[in-house]
Amino acid sequence: MPTPESRFRLLPWTSPDGRPCYLSADNPRSRLSRLADDVEAAQLSSGAQVLGGAEAVLADPRAGVRELRFTTARLTESLRDALRVADSRGGRLPMPTEPEDGG
Repeated sequence: MPTPESRFRLLPWTSPDGRPCYLSADNPRSRLSRLADDVEAAQLSSGAQVLGGAEAVLADPRAGVRELRFTTARLTESLRDALRVADSRGGRLPMPTEPEDGG
């Protein structure tokens, strides 16, 4: 994974063969960068909806194996997306600087 100083943004999608995609972060307002922002927002919103649905399934004592497996699959997808967004955003945080006084 690139380091924050490498100035590459991890995108919220992968290549057709499942490899990570990166964007040069020179212009955070470029069309592709804004598209990535929109996709990240949609992924996080979807994750919140999946979480609400999972809570409902777990609260239903009649939920069967099929419902639980489906819910687990959707939660796994949402968690993968959320972790990718966190990695991407964390990679764009400025590096902390050392205090001049050494403390």
